[in-house]
Amino acid sequence: MRNPSFFSILFFVVALAFSSSRVVVCQILGQCRSGSALDSQVIVFATNFEYLEGEMFLWGALGRGMDSIDPTLARGGPPPIGAQRANLDPIVRNIIEEFGYEEIGQLKTLIQVSGGLGIQRPLLNLSKDVFSDLFDKAAGRRLSPPFDPYVDTIHFLLAVNLFPYLGYTGLVEAAPLLLFLESRKLAAKLLSAESGQSAVMRTLLYERANETVEPYNMTVAEFTNLTSTLANQLGKCGLKDEGVVVPRSLGAENRTETNVLATDAKSLSYNRTIQEILRILYGTGSERLPGAFFPNGANGSIARRFLRGGII
Repeated sequence: MRNPSFFSILFFVVALAFSSSRVVVCQILGQCRSGSALDSQVIVFATNFEYLEGEMFLWGALGRGMDSIDPTLARGGPPPIGAQRANLDPIVRNIIEEFGYEEIGQLKTLIQVSGGLGIQRPLLNLSKDVFSDLFDKAAGRRLSPPFDPYVDTIHFLLAVNLFPYLGYTGLVEAAPLLLFLESRKLAAKLLSAESGQSAVMRTLLYERANETVEPYNMTVAEFTNLTSTLANQLGKCGLKDEGVVVPRSLGAENRTETNVLATDAKSLSYNRTIQEILRILYGTGSERLPGAFFPNGANGSIARRFLRGGII
């Protein structure tokens, strides 16, 4: 936790009407403000994140992605780049496999409630090169050997920990701003699933907090602090991501260094806007400059509008 001073992508939002009704997705001024968007546009945008998480989890656990389970879900989109099976211990492999199936269920739900509207699976870069570049930025130096998320359990957890955390902080932003009761109910269910995944991953990392991440002579806790700092820098909307161990002055009620749940000074969850999420997932600090996990940018009218230099 920390005193006040930003993924979800994602506004896993669902509404009953997809006509001219609009939903306010952010009320923060300046570069942290989103404006408004059609319900259907927000739902379509959210599917980008389901593709990202689902492919990473399934490939990491099984060595195969969504196409091996339901090839129609890609809607003609390209397969991910560089994804592979990770060298996970049996317990974590089972957990990550479960998470992958959950992402498929959520993706199917979002497509269904949007009346079959959807996007092609965006081009996803899940190669170790992308992760090594981001971890170099986080560490402030070139790591040797390059960081490889697939080499073992600790590396994989450090690499994917960001995804569900971004997901649920985006839902925290979106849920109270929805116009329809059924939309809020579904958003709450999705938020619960995303926050649960995040809590499990952060707990697994906290259990290993003092272990050294070989061969970098840094602990798991130190790596979580570095990657959280990078996310905050890329998001450009304040400190909304934290490591699993913090100074007591930033802990819950200033009484603990344990930080399994990253929350603010009141022990409430952080929130992130679409712009913040894209800045982080693109790895560029700009919602208008794609890269990292989305080399061609995310799909859907909201993401594409940013790429054309517009706003929502």
